[in-house]
Amino acid sequence: MKLSSATLAACLIAKAAAAGGVAPQDVSFAEDGAVAVSLSGMAGDPAAGARIMTTRGKGNCIACHAVTTLADAPFHGEVGPALDGAADRWEEAQLRGIVADSKKTFEGSVMPSFYKTTGYIRPGKGYTGRAAEADPMAPLLSAQEIEDVVAYLMTLKD
Repeated sequence: MKLSSATLAACLIAKAAAAGGVAPQDVSFAEDGAVAVSLSGMAGDPAAGARIMTTRGKGNCIACHAVTTLADAPFHGEVGPALDGAADRWEEAQLRGIVADSKKTFEGSVMPSFYKTTGYIRPGKGYTGRAAEADPMAPLLSAQEIEDVVAYLMTLKD
């Protein structure tokens, strides 16, 4: 049975709500973009966060950010700031907000919104050769994956 993007997104949102997590449309961002509460209701795993940051099909954070402790992973980018010392520059709630939807903190950021399901501009057939997906679509990372990345970022101190 093939699921549509809308059905898949609805299932993921319902799963997060049932697990005690915060659904993407229910995330409460502070004025500075911070998100005070865990999106999954659980602590993150720094080791899992490091894997997400270096996995192309997931976060792939190193495509844009240099991270010294992940030097074994190839192709670190320079589009975003180096993440060394991230835990000294930002609080956990700020990092959670930045990873969930960086545009709430940095308006002109090119960083993807990893925990967002609506409001995308999609070029569709003229650009990709396929029809544009309809809102809502599944977030790029799950609530727990966001928490895992934040847990790893919180280990990055000068």
